[in-house]
Amino acid sequence: MAYNSSMSLSVRQMLAHQGYAFPKLLAFRIQMVLSYQMMMVAIGWHIYELTHDPLSLGLIGLAEVIPYMSSALFLGHAVDHYFSRRGFATLAGLFLALNASMMVVITQYQPANTAMWIYGTVALTGFARALISPSYNTLFALIIPRASVAKAAGFGSSLFQAGLIIGPAIGGLLVGFANKYVAYEISAVLALGAAIAALMLRVKEHRSHAPMHVFASIGEGLRFVLRTQVVLGAQLLDMFAVLFGGAVALLPAFVHDVYHMGPEGLGVLRAAPAIGAIVTGIFLARHPIHQHSGRWLLLAVGGFGLCMIAFGLCRSYWLAIAILAVSGMMDGVSVILRQTILQLATPDNMRGRVSAINGIFIGSSNELGAFESGLAARLMGLVPSVIFGGLMTMTVVGVTAVKAPKLRELHLSQLH
Repeated sequence: MAYNSSMSLSVRQMLAHQGYAFPKLLAFRIQMVLSYQMMMVAIGWHIYELTHDPLSLGLIGLAEVIPYMSSALFLGHAVDHYFSRRGFATLAGLFLALNASMMVVITQYQPANTAMWIYGTVALTGFARALISPSYNTLFALIIPRASVAKAAGFGSSLFQAGLIIGPAIGGLLVGFANKYVAYEISAVLALGAAIAALMLRVKEHRSHAPMHVFASIGEGLRFVLRTQVVLGAQLLDMFAVLFGGAVALLPAFVHDVYHMGPEGLGVLRAAPAIGAIVTGIFLARHPIHQHSGRWLLLAVGGFGLCMIAFGLCRSYWLAIAILAVSGMMDGVSVILRQTILQLATPDNMRGRVSAINGIFIGSSNELGAFESGLAARLMGLVPSVIFGGLMTMTVVGVTAVKAPKLRELHLSQLH
């Protein structure tokens, strides 16, 4: 298989490897990101138009995260044991296209209890999202030689971050200058395009193991993560960094109360971390970190916490943009190294389950991080809560450095 290769490919060779499979996989990922982001922006606006209640916006995340968390481990097991990885990726695209199409129908016919219909569609989107990470990561491992994983992870991260900027922007423009109906239609088309891109992949899939009972299989994946210090340490480090350092959830309050600006100021601030992450991803795609990787990971997460403290203390809007861009760079290093460690340290027959577990770590921390940020701001005040989060992130880095020496001393070259 491709991942048994010991030779690092050049950028051109990597893109052309196995019949341009990697560009097709990237086409799947970017279209899924754009479709999801556009649809969720339109849904947020749609729900608020119907309810004029801020709580209804929070219920969107809750409607999605519950089915996501409850199904991720089972879908990770399915990706490892049944059907084909390409088939699951195709199914994820078709499922997301169906959800966007359902929103087209809901928008057109406006049934009774429209908000409940929308929440139901969002819940189904949670199932589709739970399929994306296991199928993408297992296909990534089939396509990319092990020695080129860090380089390819940089490309994938840059593209993902670009989608996080472009998707909401396009969705907002379509809702504002056209209508929600058009935004949902284009979202459905993009998801269908992602399914086609996955279907066009030509990869050899070999299953050298017999299917296990579902709970025994999930238990095996959990035991692997808990016993593998570099994997568990990297996941916990990222989870707590997002949990305590999630200042992005409080950006509307900073824009309104600290910088005294309107929505246009919020858009730029939200884009700044992603721009920093894109720059980092492009750089690391050409200059991957193979030596002292664990230390760079710890330094990056510590730098992210330091940026959060600086952001909390900052009173200049333009300086805040620069600080958030640097925080995105730090986060970009962390994400790429974590993804590379996950790919190289995970056995081939566990990639679906370990990716699903990783998704739960990160998915839960995003949702809980937003809640923690809001609760801390209510209890401590806006600025102290962000400073507290940055300090806690740096504390987590210190504890991880002491408690996970294998991660601290890790060189990615050891995992090739």
